[in-house]
Amino acid sequence: MKRMVGELQDDAALMLAYAAGDAAAFERLYQQHKGPLFRYLMRHLRDRELANDLFQDVWGRLIAARKSYQPRARFQTYLFTLAHNCIVDHWRRINVRPVGNSVTLDPDDAHPSLRAAEHEGPEQRAREDETKLQLRAALAALPREQRDAFLLYEESGLSLDDIAAVMGVGIETAKSRLRYAVAKLREQLAPLAEEEFE
Repeated sequence: MKRMVGELQDDAALMLAYAAGDAAAFERLYQQHKGPLFRYLMRHLRDRELANDLFQDVWGRLIAARKSYQPRARFQTYLFTLAHNCIVDHWRRINVRPVGNSVTLDPDDAHPSLRAAEHEGPEQRAREDETKLQLRAALAALPREQRDAFLLYEESGLSLDDIAAVMGVGIETAKSRLRYAVAKLREQLAPLAEEEFE
């Protein structure tokens, strides 16, 4: 769900209020960002327990940094930079590159447009399940940097400037990664679209 520009500007004010001792401001930030943040972590890590651990780590880092927080960028950019850094730190700790051949997401983690409606029949649900599997496989097959750019765009709705800031690259690099990711996903998912219209 895309959020209003006014809400995004309010996030920095909420973080500053939280830093000044307003616990309700933190609760509001948490409620607004927990879904996209968890989906971002889950789609990267493909392990619910690990995603939960890093999810807690991100919020812990945010809490620890509240007194030094300065709204130099959008709050959402700040939060997803923390998440990105937690993922990178995790990969460094275990000294393993993420593999892209298996994605295990719960159906509830799927994009709302991919969830089957209650009134749909078994054939429709089977097609949608196949679409979800193909999408997960296509995402997993992307190079890590491209998948990261795509998930930052899709899960958080960050702008290219913000994605570049989170990833620590120039805007042209972020744009290129996102463009390549979208092109590869379209190529991988094209057969599904063709089947839909047959």
